[in-house]
Amino acid sequence: MSDQTGHAPAGPAADRIRIGIDLGGTKIEGIALNAAGGEVMRKRIAAPRDDYRATIAAIAGVVSHLMEKALGAGGTKAAVSVGVGMPGSMSPATARVQNANSTRLNGQPFDRDLEAALGHPVRFANDANCFAISEAVDGAGAGAHTVFGVILGTGVGGGLVIGGRIVDGPRGTGGEWGHNPLPWPEPGEIPGPLCWCGRRGCMEAWVSGPALARDFAAHGEEPLAAETIALLAGAGNADAKAALNRHCDRLARGLAHVINIVDPDVVVLGGGLSNLPHLYCELPQRIAPLLFTDTPSVRILPPHWGDSGGARGAAWLWD
Repeated sequence: MSDQTGHAPAGPAADRIRIGIDLGGTKIEGIALNAAGGEVMRKRIAAPRDDYRATIAAIAGVVSHLMEKALGAGGTKAAVSVGVGMPGSMSPATARVQNANSTRLNGQPFDRDLEAALGHPVRFANDANCFAISEAVDGAGAGAHTVFGVILGTGVGGGLVIGGRIVDGPRGTGGEWGHNPLPWPEPGEIPGPLCWCGRRGCMEAWVSGPALARDFAAHGEEPLAAETIALLAGAGNADAKAALNRHCDRLARGLAHVINIVDPDVVVLGGGLSNLPHLYCELPQRIAPLLFTDTPSVRILPPHWGDSGGARGAAWLWD
């Protein structure tokens, strides 16, 4: 994991308090870990909407709160490292945010602004990369050589970990699959929904939480959150079952495309939709016929750390 700040780590690793921040579309979660990786405390707040400066202030407030509580009396900021998992990534070419579905971040010098607000060095990585490294190190993918971590929430992202290291690349976009098109589209799926990125038919526009809700509403139902649709399906509602079936089929096609290219040992699902239990039994059997192999079994697992994986991964960015 490369250091995009140029700063040296804060204090000896054995004594350090590690703070990780997961900046999501609807929430900011912070976690403080001790030297052994044990959780000291956490804090979650709602993310400001469409306000870049308010986002900087909110993250700085969470970090300051965690620093104060985790260090206690007599502690110094030098004993703390801070990592942030963010939508999109810091462009190696411009040193500004690129590809964030939280579009208020795009084009901003996010790393410099947050470091200035905190008066403290910070490391940054894509939120899906943070999730993937957390699950690969001591989560659902522990012991696997190649782990593909998938975010299915307000947006759709991915992180690829090989041999315990994030594969990011010279453009800072390694593992991103959410803005590739839906594979093997059916006639009614062309050209596909308009995505915030300006293209049509992106995976994010098909399989994110808002996409599931939109698809349900498009078939004559009132708009409902993905979790409510799942509850209705469990209660026998035919339209809700059909919406989940379409969603699962599209997700299977998208993941099969990635698996054919990367051939991971395990795929770990994260984000709010990772709580849909039917995905873990249905996805492997739907993916299998689409794989270019005579051994088409694939492991699709729920996250060991739940929705805290992104924050935990960010906390480890200094290591």
